[in-house]
Amino acid sequence: MAQFSLVEDSSRKIHVQVARQIARKILSGELSPNEKIPSEIELCDSFGVSRTALRESTKLLSAKGLLMSKPKVGTTIRPRNHWHFLDPQLLEWIQDLEDTKPFLSQFLGLRKAIEPEACALAASNANSEQRKELSVVFQNMTVAAENYDYDMWRENDHQFHQLIFQSTSNQFFVPFGNILSAIFKAFIDEAAEGGRFCIEEHRDIYNSIMAGDGERARNASAMLLKDDNQRLSNLEEAIA
Repeated sequence: MAQFSLVEDSSRKIHVQVARQIARKILSGELSPNEKIPSEIELCDSFGVSRTALRESTKLLSAKGLLMSKPKVGTTIRPRNHWHFLDPQLLEWIQDLEDTKPFLSQFLGLRKAIEPEACALAASNANSEQRKELSVVFQNMTVAAENYDYDMWRENDHQFHQLIFQSTSNQFFVPFGNILSAIFKAFIDEAAEGGRFCIEEHRDIYNSIMAGDGERARNASAMLLKDDNQRLSNLEEAIA
């Protein structure tokens, strides 16, 4: 049976702390889909919280697609296809896991599906201010790569990809990029630390966008997102 710990005093609301602990057990696989979670009495005792706080936490998790409560049945974990993986708070909890690699591998697959098209759209639609901002960010990336400054690289690499989504002039791409901001940071940390910076691949994307060459930008993005560049080529085995 999954073990929970007493909720500590912190700036976070009690019900959010409880929800985070339960979510971690679900996301890590310690609690399985269709499995019933412990009773209210057991959970209140484990967390040291009131029933009101516990019920608020289960409401929060239900809203994210993780739990389902039924009268006389109890609360069970919903199948993974119901989980709201693009929920910002859920993404934050995923980052808290000891092993985030399976999620990051799947996230890379999502990036491969949409980011090359975002780069192509940015090449056609970025306005002058966005191109100027992209230039500044790319120059910072160049300096970071030359000086092996991982912190500077992470910050500017994140901004680089966010700017691309914002430059598409497609209102569906813009919020998508914003929603993924948290996991972009986690992904970049995982991919960059101890590895190379892929500055030439980023340079090709940058030059293509600045030249207004959508097809070249699309191909350059696909090249950047190759498994070998992201240091995740062996992760498919982790989710097989």
